[in-house]
Amino acid sequence: MSSAPKTEDPRTTPTRGRRRFTVDTLFEDHRPQAVGVEDLPTAKEIRLDRIAADPDQPRRTFDPERMAELVASIRREGILQPIAVRYDADRDVYVVVHGERRLRAAREVGLESLPAVVRDVPQDRRLVQQLMENVVRDDLNAVDRAAALRALKVQLGDAPWELVAEMVGIRRSRLFQLLGTEKLPEDVQDDIRGGRLSEKQSRALQGLPNGQQAALRDAIVHGDLPAEEGLRLARELKKSGIDDDFDTARVVIERARQPTARHEATADSLSQAAELFAAIEAVAANERGAVEVLQSAAKIAQAPPFEGNRLRNEVLALARSLARIPTHELVPGGSAYMPLSMLRSTLDALLPK
Repeated sequence: MSSAPKTEDPRTTPTRGRRRFTVDTLFEDHRPQAVGVEDLPTAKEIRLDRIAADPDQPRRTFDPERMAELVASIRREGILQPIAVRYDADRDVYVVVHGERRLRAAREVGLESLPAVVRDVPQDRRLVQQLMENVVRDDLNAVDRAAALRALKVQLGDAPWELVAEMVGIRRSRLFQLLGTEKLPEDVQDDIRGGRLSEKQSRALQGLPNGQQAALRDAIVHGDLPAEEGLRLARELKKSGIDDDFDTARVVIERARQPTARHEATADSLSQAAELFAAIEAVAANERGAVEVLQSAAKIAQAPPFEGNRLRNEVLALARSLARIPTHELVPGGSAYMPLSMLRSTLDALLPK
């Protein structure tokens, strides 16, 4: 008689091929959207009265228009990206590492709390992280970036600029471009902070004396000139050899912006010739103050010092032009009549009788 099969006692027999579960496993999220996702224990919803701005952060300028756009976005959609904060135990507050614009906008909207990621950021790394966040993303104007880079250099024990550039991940040449904005006048720096002048446009102003700088700044801002055109005009100013005078520089800039081929035929050039001729005649007549007027007119016209050889060459060039003028252009109303009449009058006054 066969014996009945032995039954294993589940209490004493080890399980084979069965999956073991821990208590933590019971609380895991097994939904498809949780695959590859891990919760962050540092993510929190923090009341606004527990969050403070960082007084040492590099951003010093908050563009009103962009802030208004952010306020409107938050009012419509809420906070789409958490800010980053660190806990300051001494003050018992959370200090902003990244996201002060969002904090300001949330307060204006009237939110009570903000989503935030809490980071433990050592003091010697805070400025580096803030710079990397803003400098690399071009989210900070060039003047504030330059000041922050200089502060980082001090924080690193007056480290070489090469190390500063490496710390924030930008090229050395780019670093010096940013630092160049610190050499500009305060009103030009305000233009950069306010978005009226880009850092690239401002490069044309560097190296110019104050009067020329101011004249070129006005031309770039009011004419909304691209950076390349600003640099071209800066080269024209340097080539002109004029003194540092705002009005003279403005005239040089206006002339440089006109097409070269048509420049001599413009009404402005005729007007300038008339001023020169009148000033020469006044000097020949020994009128009071005429010398100073002539010097000013010659400066605006960029007239070089007198040279006999150049005068002879220009007289020869004029003779060649005269030889080809059609007769009908020499009568009243003809294009050659007025300038030649002005020239004749000036020569009559200049040459001894």
